[in-house]
Order: sequence, then C-alpha cells, then structure tokens
Amino acid sequence: MPRPVVLRRVGCHMKGRGFRPIGQPACKADAVSIGLDELEAIRLADLEGLYQDAAAERMGVSRQTYARILARARHAVAASLLEARMLLVESGPVIEDTAPPADCPVHGGKRRQGRTCHCPTGGATCGESCPHPGPFCECRSLPPAKNQRRSSS
Repeated sequence: MPRPVVLRRVGCHMKGRGFRPIGQPACKADAVSIGLDELEAIRLADLEGLYQDAAAERMGVSRQTYARILARARHAVAASLLEARMLLVESGPVIEDTAPPADCPVHGGKRRQGRTCHCPTGGATCGESCPHPGPFCECRSLPPAKNQRRSSS
C-alpha cells in the first residue's frame, strides 16, 4: 500500500480554471493539467524567487518532494506552451494557507525578488552598524563618495 500523500500548504488563489492557446477553441485543444500544489511551487520558485529549501518549508514538504513537484509543474507548463495545449489547474491534496512573504535570508529584510535583496534599506546606510553585513552587502559596491564608511587612519 502506498504512503498517504502529505497535504501541501498553498497560498495562491486561482481566478480561473486554466489557460488555452489563442485562436483554438477549447473543445479542440488537448489539455495538460497541473495541481494547485504545482502552481504554488512555480509561484514560490519563479515569482517570489525563493530557494528550494525555503519554498519547501512554506509548502510543508521536504526539499526533495518540492523539487519533484516543481519539475512536474515546469514540464507541464512547457508542454502547454510549446505544443499549444490547454493548461488546466486542478485541486489536489492542499490546505489553503496565506503565509506572509518570506524574509530575506541575507539580513531578514521584508522581501526578496530573484536572487538579490531589494530590502527597504537598499544599502542607503552602511558603517559599523550596517543593517545587512555579510558577503551580499550592497553598500560595499557603492562608489566611495556615496559610501558612508569612513576609514580610521
């Protein structure tokens, strides 16, 4: 007997049931379906730019399970786009949960877009009390005139 499916937390709300290619009637188009969990995996990885560990934690699954869900979702979306097939979004083993946006893993700021930090501080202030020290500090890449660090010589 197979293992029971773990319910996945989903924070996206779909307004429609799917998408279809322009110029084809829905009754004549082949269909590809994805679950709400697969749509959520795409949203977390590609729209919010989360790493797999953080996205898996938000969905309540292991990183390996998240990677499989994401691979299936991306395969279905690519097949739909390239083969002019309808993409249907179906429900599945999910729990609707609206979690707040993830904090920046570099310095705990409000949000991230892609793989770089766009927190409200944005590198405006930097010094001994730099709000985001570490290898990804944007302040260190500022020209000397704008950088607030002072060398003690």
